[in-house]
Amino acid sequence: MKYSISLKENRDFRRLYSKGRSKASSRMVVYCRKNRLGKNRIGITVSTKLGCAVKRNRIRRRMREAYRLNEERFEPGNDIVIVVRGKAMDSEFSELTQTLLQMSGALGLLKPDPAEEETL
Repeated sequence: MKYSISLKENRDFRRLYSKGRSKASSRMVVYCRKNRLGKNRIGITVSTKLGCAVKRNRIRRRMREAYRLNEERFEPGNDIVIVVRGKAMDSEFSELTQTLLQMSGALGLLKPDPAEEETL
């Protein structure tokens, strides 16, 4: 991840849960809040209820890759936490990516698309 760093501290996760904005779907919940770092910090959480460590780490890697492939589309300067839900465990990678981008767009985390601006 070129423009992002990992979000690791428990207090940062708790701050996002309590004071951040969120958007939910059947596959995941995305929490976000502005930071003053000029870079995005991303954290991905998966409940132990969703499976053994192998399955949880696999979905975590898939979500990290979905973010990494679209990283340049995100506005810098945000803390982002993705909470994975059970339906995401059986979802295709394209569905995970599409859901992540839809919810990020709804939260205002994505840069304006130049192709859309030309048509307006």
